[in-house]
Amino acid sequence: GMRTILFVDEVHRWNKSQQDALLPWVENGTFILVGATTENPYFYVYNAVLSRSVVFEFKPVGAKDIVKALRRAIGELSKEFGEISAEDDALNHIAEMANGDVRKALNSLELSVYYTQPDKNGTINLTTDIAQQCTQKKVFLYDKNGDSHYDILSAFQKSIRGSDPDAAVHYLARLIEADDIQSVCRRLMVIACEDIGLAYPQAITVVKACVDSALMLGLPEGRIPLAEATILLATAPKSNSAYMALADAIYDI
Repeated sequence: GMRTILFVDEVHRWNKSQQDALLPWVENGTFILVGATTENPYFYVYNAVLSRSVVFEFKPVGAKDIVKALRRAIGELSKEFGEISAEDDALNHIAEMANGDVRKALNSLELSVYYTQPDKNGTINLTTDIAQQCTQKKVFLYDKNGDSHYDILSAFQKSIRGSDPDAAVHYLARLIEADDIQSVCRRLMVIACEDIGLAYPQAITVVKACVDSALMLGLPEGRIPLAEATILLATAPKSNSAYMALADAIYDI
């Protein structure tokens, strides 16, 4: 007979018990589970679900392909607004700033069309200047899944390790502006044990409370406890003795 498909969008938002609740029904074939997430599933989907799943990775859409989508959209918009002529540079700018998000590019294009007065022939001429005014800022200040993502996280940790609160807050701001609160929370908890360690063992307690607050609050307010945790760790005494002791023990084994 027909199998039921259960599609869960943003599956990373389900906690462990919610994800675990699906397992018996997935195992006995009551339904086929399809989960979608923009996060790394190996971090945000629990192992019991992951081990019963096949992971398909969808790559971001490149700027050239986004331009094709924009040209198709111009064809549709021209039915409503009359003839639309767009500079190549204008479409390239919208496509680049969308950072792989076609929906965002289409929104920017639509806004550009609305804001442009038709010329005497009734043609809407989309210029690069208009496109620049109508594109939102680039969502990610770095590629969240690329090397620069780890470079920023590394710089964040090294700033705290080097007891430089100003630099640490700078990198925290870049991570928050990129809407990457999960990576910040994980890294702060690691730093509390790896870099502060036994010099101030209570640091993990404070950081865990700040992280829990941030995740419960969400953005924008969640950034405040993260700033508190970051500055606390940057100004705290440092000891990596526990980290080094374990590393030595593992090396011996």
